[in-house]
Amino acid sequence: MPDAAPFDEDDRRLVVATQGGLPLVPHPYHALAERLGMTAAEVQKRLRRLLETGAIRRIGAVPNHYAIGYTANGMTVWDVDDARIDELGAAVGALDFVTHCYRRPRCLPEWPYNLFAMVHSSNREGVQEKISLIANLLGDACRAHDVLYSSRILKKTGLRIAD
Repeated sequence: MPDAAPFDEDDRRLVVATQGGLPLVPHPYHALAERLGMTAAEVQKRLRRLLETGAIRRIGAVPNHYAIGYTANGMTVWDVDDARIDELGAAVGALDFVTHCYRRPRCLPEWPYNLFAMVHSSNREGVQEKISLIANLLGDACRAHDVLYSSRILKKTGLRIAD
């Protein structure tokens, strides 16, 4: 990670203003700039620096999968050979239908899974098709797998800075 530049009061105000999401307007950086007394270029420059230094991790959309028609949401879990998990995890994470993919420690003997990959579809058959594609990709490096289907939406938030 690059050396962090000082995190000043304007950075804090920008983080507070964006931590709940960007304004849903045609020009969100301009709206933020007006609200914070900056230029749109300054907002973009600061956000870029905060990303580059690791002060913030990402700027991205967080869709409501149910609202856009993806009602079968499955966290697939895989028992993958540890010697190949980095290579295979990167390949699974690169699939266009995997929204997030990560390695987690096993909790033996109850939980042998060390690779998690979230997939979405309009129905469970679609999720099963995607699971088959992942299984084919993992091949004999995968000893077992399962899928955990979502039953409701949980509010996901990261760290919040108080106003």
